[in-house]
Amino acid sequence: MPAFAYQALDANGKTLRGVLQGDTARAVRGALRERGLNPLSVGEVNEGGSKSRSVFARRTLGAAQLALLTRQLATLIGAGLPIDEALGALSEQAENERQRGLTVSLRARVMEGASLAQAMAEFPDSFPDIFRATVAAGEQSGQLDRVLEKLADYAEARDALSQKILAALAYPLLLTLVAVAVVTGLLTWVVPQIVGVFQNLHQTLPLATRALIALSAFLRSWGWLLLIALIALATIARLSLRNESTRYRWHALLLRLPLVGRLARAANTARATRTLALLASSAVPLLDALGIAAQVVPNLPMREALKRAAFKVREGSAFSRALGESGQFPPVALRLIASGERSGQLPRMLDEAAAQQQRELDRWMTALTAVLGPAVILAVGAMVLFIVLAILLPIFNLNQMVK
Repeated sequence: MPAFAYQALDANGKTLRGVLQGDTARAVRGALRERGLNPLSVGEVNEGGSKSRSVFARRTLGAAQLALLTRQLATLIGAGLPIDEALGALSEQAENERQRGLTVSLRARVMEGASLAQAMAEFPDSFPDIFRATVAAGEQSGQLDRVLEKLADYAEARDALSQKILAALAYPLLLTLVAVAVVTGLLTWVVPQIVGVFQNLHQTLPLATRALIALSAFLRSWGWLLLIALIALATIARLSLRNESTRYRWHALLLRLPLVGRLARAANTARATRTLALLASSAVPLLDALGIAAQVVPNLPMREALKRAAFKVREGSAFSRALGESGQFPPVALRLIASGERSGQLPRMLDEAAAQQQRELDRWMTALTAVLGPAVILAVGAMVLFIVLAILLPIFNLNQMVK
């Protein structure tokens, strides 16, 4: 029985939203009228398909919400509840209509006879390929609760990695924005009021003062044009990166940069190996795992390296050798993978490779944050020093300029 999201008016004219199960939208409208509600819109909860379907279904779950939902489902199934009852319990305690609509729809598909993985496949924006493949393997092996626990750990680790990168970059970025705002304010408002006095003396000003006056005049006259140009360049760059070949060249350039390349390589390697560890430990075939892992790696050259490795593994090559031939992955990770292949403990060594790359990324992010902050402060200090000197130099020579 499908699930339908609705909007309806109660007797007081208040708009209510919710999710009901029914055979058809007409049946759901009838059920709402029996409750004394006036239905405004009713749409089937499904992420694909027609435009008339509910807005609840078109919104995806965030990483933290997905991790929480997965862990709760694992706990309930581990406690012995059938999947449909576990999903029903989750729908009752859902925090918002989006989660409630999703869990109700999943429960409806499961009650129709679909597996949990098949039900998730109807919501690809909320449940990525790795979730669907891993859940399918867990259902086949009879270890769905354990697999869901690993999926929850994976989702939380991936979200923590993203949050850690954002937190590390937030301070230097905020400092840069404040510095640009301060310097721009000095040049466009403070400097003109001070150096305007020197221009009336009709004497040759020091080079630094003339440069400061010219820069201030340019920003006051053409600052708006400069801002428009920067916005236009950012828009053009963003549109250009939608082209896969352009994005591939940009990602390849990032990997060649001294520090940024190391960070990008570590982050993408950690994501790939963690995904492979989860899939391999859940009995997903290696070739299928490589295809899924390639989709979760955002860097295109490294994604292509995983796809080529899958092709070579299909031809009989060892996984570590196939991955190493691309030259895109760190040697330490490749050695750990090779050790796992020789010992028959590939999932554990893949997990160890992910942890090692995570430590490497944390170390470099800490170093980068420690360098960028003082560097921005020094740059701002140098600019302010230049402004102060450019203003003071004419004052030092004021007696000669007056004579």
